[in-house]
Amino acid sequence: MSEIRLRPVTVKQVSFGALASAAMMISAVHHFTGPEHIHWLNVFQVLYYIPTVLGALLFGWRAGLAVAMVAALSHSLYIVQAARGSSGYAAEQTVEMLLLCGVGLLTGILSDRGRKQRRELERTTRELSDVYRELQKNFEQMKRAERLFAVGQLAAGLAHEIRNPLCSVAGAAGILQRNARLEPKHQECVEIIQKESQRLNKLLTEFLDFARPRPPKFQSTRVDALLASVIQLAAHAVGRKRVQLRNQPAAGLPLIEVDPEMVKQMLLNLLINAIQATPDEGEVLVAAEAQEGKVFISVRDEGCGIEPEIRDKIFDPFFTTKDGGTGLGLAVAHQIVEQHGGVLKAEANAGRGTTFFVVLPLHHQGVA
Repeated sequence: MSEIRLRPVTVKQVSFGALASAAMMISAVHHFTGPEHIHWLNVFQVLYYIPTVLGALLFGWRAGLAVAMVAALSHSLYIVQAARGSSGYAAEQTVEMLLLCGVGLLTGILSDRGRKQRRELERTTRELSDVYRELQKNFEQMKRAERLFAVGQLAAGLAHEIRNPLCSVAGAAGILQRNARLEPKHQECVEIIQKESQRLNKLLTEFLDFARPRPPKFQSTRVDALLASVIQLAAHAVGRKRVQLRNQPAAGLPLIEVDPEMVKQMLLNLLINAIQATPDEGEVLVAAEAQEGKVFISVRDEGCGIEPEIRDKIFDPFFTTKDGGTGLGLAVAHQIVEQHGGVLKAEANAGRGTTFFVVLPLHHQGVA
């Protein structure tokens, strides 16, 4: 036996039923009111306009005309009886019902027009809000581009001037270190000089990579092989920390046109940050999937997270919250992703930690 499913009654249907019932009740009271109460008859006749106008205002011209027609049909019995006594009065009542239908139709048309204008105004408001948000986003990108340009100009003038004397200092320290008669305290000072020289040289290298990035050399690359290589490199950064690295690429990932070395550098920066942020016994998850012509790569850590007020600054050059950090790792990663026409963003996890999302197009479109 087949099951019969009843469609739920909507609020609109209930409201229209109530208005039609009100029109029929007015007609019933009108019908049973004697001709000696002429003033009440006039009042009841005016009352027909209330449900008619309400139906038109609430639900449009169809509802207004329908309620008016229900009132007219309910009132038709009274008109037939009135025609036996006075044909002129019956004609007057017929014209009144026709006028009622006209009022319902006209009020509904005006109401529909007002609703349409309101919807268009709301749609225009939403579009303007979207345009405003896009302008704000572009304005922030322009400010960021100006800052990066200033950094590049600064790098062009200072990097080589700093590196040349730095190499001289490091070379002189190496010569002193080979002296077998050097006292222990002097040997310690020389080691400090060499260590700090190496650290400054590394900072200069990152600075130059950021200020004068090389153009990407695009080639078809397997995403899963890329992730496996980065995981292997990042495993050395774990050190003594008991942090588990988990690689979770989706099956059947397509080839992607990228510069593999640059993307490795970008992902390695993200992984090292995730490892440093994750406490012992924690896990860093790297996942990848492809959708709609793009590859989505995520790096999820279990650290303390990033405060919302500084989340927009983490990709700025030289901004860092880590002791001894250069503030260039995420800035370089963001620049590499932009060179590939992609998007890099950070979002807080539901529990703890942060996830960095990298979105890259499958095919190179001449962005760089």
